[in-house]
Parts: sequence; C-alpha cells; structure tokens
Amino acid sequence: MAKAAADMTGVCRLAVIAFAILFPSSAFAADGLDGAHLSALWALPFAGILLSIATGPLLFPHVWEHHYGKFAALWAALVIAPMIATADVHAITTTLAHTILLEYLPFILLLLALFTLAGGIYLEGNLHDSVFTNTVLLGVGALLASVIGTTGAAMILIRPLIRSNDDRRYNVHVVVFFIFLVANIGGALSPLGDPPLFIGFLKGVDFFWPAIHLWEETLVTAGIVMAVFLAIDLYMHHREGRFTHLKDPTPDSPLRLHGKINLLLIAVVIAAILMSAWWKPGIALPVAGVEIELPHLLRDLILLSTVFASLALTKREHRAANGFTWGPIQEVAILFAGIFICIIPVMAMLQAGTHGPFAGLLALVTRPDGTGNPVAYFWLTGALSSFLDNAPTYLVFFQAAGGDPHQLMTAQSAVLAAISTGAVFMGANTYIGNAPNFMVYAIARENGVKMPSFFSYMAWSGLVLIPTFLLTSLLFF
Repeated sequence: MAKAAADMTGVCRLAVIAFAILFPSSAFAADGLDGAHLSALWALPFAGILLSIATGPLLFPHVWEHHYGKFAALWAALVIAPMIATADVHAITTTLAHTILLEYLPFILLLLALFTLAGGIYLEGNLHDSVFTNTVLLGVGALLASVIGTTGAAMILIRPLIRSNDDRRYNVHVVVFFIFLVANIGGALSPLGDPPLFIGFLKGVDFFWPAIHLWEETLVTAGIVMAVFLAIDLYMHHREGRFTHLKDPTPDSPLRLHGKINLLLIAVVIAAILMSAWWKPGIALPVAGVEIELPHLLRDLILLSTVFASLALTKREHRAANGFTWGPIQEVAILFAGIFICIIPVMAMLQAGTHGPFAGLLALVTRPDGTGNPVAYFWLTGALSSFLDNAPTYLVFFQAAGGDPHQLMTAQSAVLAAISTGAVFMGANTYIGNAPNFMVYAIARENGVKMPSFFSYMAWSGLVLIPTFLLTSLLFF
C-alpha cells in the first residue's frame, strides 16, 4: 500500500510538472484564466468527466456505482493541479469561488429543492388503460415538466402510467414516449424545467424568455411526437384485441393526491427565483473575492428552507411509495461539482473567441457574415446533448455564441432558441442524454416492463425524434 501511494504521488507530481510546462503562467490573467494563451489540452478533463458519466453506468456499472465520486475528483484534480502550478493563490481562489458560489451552488440547490418537493408528491390509485388516458397522462406530464422539472414530473407520473398499462401485452412504447415527452421535450418552457435552462437563467437569461420564445417550437415538436404516439397506441390496442385481455394486476382504486403541501412549496421556489431576478437593491456580500448579491443569497436560502419544510411536512410513507432515496441527487451533486470545475478552462477558451484554440468550433456555428448559424447550433448542441450531459453542453454553446445574455435574447434570439431546444429536446435521443431517462428506464424494468436495450431505444428515437427535429429545424431555424 505504501509503495502504491508513493507511486501515485510520483505520478501526480509528474502530471503537475507536465501541465506546468504545457500551460505557462502567462495563461492566467489577473482575474483568472486567459483563454487565448491556453492549450486545447485544458479541455481534456472536461471531455474526460463527460465521457466517464456517459459510459460508466453502461460499461462498468458496479465500479461506477461505488466510485463515481473518485472519477469526478480525479478529473477535477487535473484542472486544479496545473492551476496551482501556474497561478497565484488569489487567481485560483477567485476563479474557484466564482464557479462554486455563483454557478454551482444555485444550480444544485434548485435541483435539490425540486427533487425533494416532487419526491413528496404521491399520486395514488389506478387508472384504466385507454388511448385517451395515456395521452392525457403524457400531456399533463409534459406541462408539469416545465413547472416542477423533468425529473419531478417523471417521478410523479411514471408509476401511475405503468399501473394504468400493466394489463397490456404491448406497453413498452408508452414508457418510451413518456421519456420523449415528459422527461425531455416538456421541460423547455422555463428555467425550472430542465437544468440547461436554469444555467441560462444564472447567466442572465430572463425567467420567462423560454416560455415566450420557445412555445411554438415546443408545441410543434411535442404535438408531432404526441400524434405519432396516438397512432402507435391505437394500433397496439387494436392488435391486442386479438388476444384474451390480461387480468389487471393492480386493484381498482380512485386517484388520490398526497403531499399537496409540496405544491405550495414549489410556488415558493418559483417566487424566490423571480425575486432574485427582479429585485435589485444593489447590496452584495464579498466572499473569497466574489460579490454575492443579496437577492441571490436570499434565493438560495429560501430554496434550502423549502427542502427542510418538505421533509418535515411530508409523510415518510408517501416518499417511500414514490421510491424516494437521496442516491440520485447525491450522485448529481458530486458529478456536477467535478463538471463545473472542469469546465472553467473551456469557458475561458471560448471567451477568447477566434483568438483561442476553439476557433475551429466557432467557425462551424458561424455564418460568413459573422453571425451565428441557428441550424448548426441546434444540431451540434443536440448531438452532444444526446450522449453527454445537456447542462454543460448548453453552457459550452452559450459561451460559444458570445455569452452575452442581452445580445442572445434580442439580436441573436434564434441562436439562443436553437441552443435551448437542442439541449432540451435531444436529451431524449438516448438513455444517457438526460438524468430522468435512465431513472424512468430503471423504474419501468423494476415494474416488469420489457424496456428496449440502449441501441434499441436509439432505434425508437431515430425513427420518431430525428425526423421530428429535422422538421423543427426547417420550420424555426
């Protein structure tokens, strides 16, 4: 053990020396990283952590389950170590404090609040299966996704949907379209809906901008997918009519909604976020070289208080019925801590624009006249969001588009719409594109639904979603 520790220490020292040689201290400006002087190798830890998240649960699930925190720490260390070797302490603490206090903590506190509140809302009872019932559940779920988040809406409605269809021979398509609509597309209308949009809110995008500017894209995309579902579900019901109907394993019982106090707490969350956007008292608290505005601090404290209120006011049996555990949010918190650290140099290189190492990427999404190309942003953001986490993907392309929220909401609104819809919609293309996808998959399998494999699911998304997204891009971008 001692020899292994010594070897590991030696490797770390060599890594720090190598990074110090590759990334000279001139790469650091007084207020942090100067992306124009960075090597593209700084992006390797960011690529590494995203690839680990994408492949770990599939290629080595048992190792990943027990050691994902170590993977995140390793990739984060490969960013922090060269920073220590090549910059002064002030630059390091300021850069890390800005990332943690102004970006990571607000992001993870919102996820924690919505995860906890949604986990306390339990819909009890059994609905009789019909095309109408399934369509209503998918439609309601898609609407809820922009209010309580795709994860919250998915966790509340997936079990009632499965119970409603557990007497059918063909029910896989119902869960697949649930992932399409509720776990992804439906979350495009507010910063509460999907993590990428809350990242945009933290960067300065108005709270209601997605609802005002993305409703047409969302309505058309969701409408097409819903129409395809209706046709398939009608066909499957007709096909099942040839067989003796299976006995419903779930006893009849009326629908009852438990944990209603959490709906009020969700309203408090929304009010806190709106307060932080609209109230500008001009008061800020200095922490580690970072100015934390009073409204933002109050917002984060309110979000945290709703978590404790929900735990105190919600019955444990209702959370147990939802299968609520802290495991998913714990994993998200740890992995995103690593992501937010690893993305620091990537953001700096993108800020450098054509003077930085990502000039080639910017050329791909830029028209000859220098303006952004919405179609390119839509498909590049979407393609990466299909296999990597869509929140950091959104952040990369938001920065690639200039990172100025006012400019993106006005003169470049088509570009921001393309980035937003690409990140949210195309998270549905694979099981790993968005966090709720795999959670729904696991719950469905646990309840006896014979879910398609990773590549079979991609066949579903390729046949249904890709043509829909092509039409969306033709109509809007």
